[in-house]
Amino acid sequence: MNLFGLFLGIATLFIIGFGFFWVIRIEYSLGYYWWPYIMGLGFLVIVASIFVPSVWGAALLGAIGASLIWGSTELKEQAVRAELGWYPFNPDPKPQPPFIDLIKKLPLPHL
Repeated sequence: MNLFGLFLGIATLFIIGFGFFWVIRIEYSLGYYWWPYIMGLGFLVIVASIFVPSVWGAALLGAIGASLIWGSTELKEQAVRAELGWYPFNPDPKPQPPFIDLIKKLPLPHL
């Protein structure tokens, strides 16, 4: 009996569940303008998964990378939810990412 699919599904469920948590924390702490860096990190993790010889490692890295890409698209929506009062809103000034002027010109991604 092969339980790989079952355990991979459970692990992916936990990775996605943790994604909800870190999206809330990143938006609260840094703001949504950091989305290109998180998306880039997600693509790097997916590319790294190609070079991992272990099937488990490659599958888990792929799921983590996809969760990072998804989360980067959710940061703006999380900012809106925080402004509506659904989640804690951080009134303190948030650190600006490098190349903020270029990031503001980019269209925000939506899935």
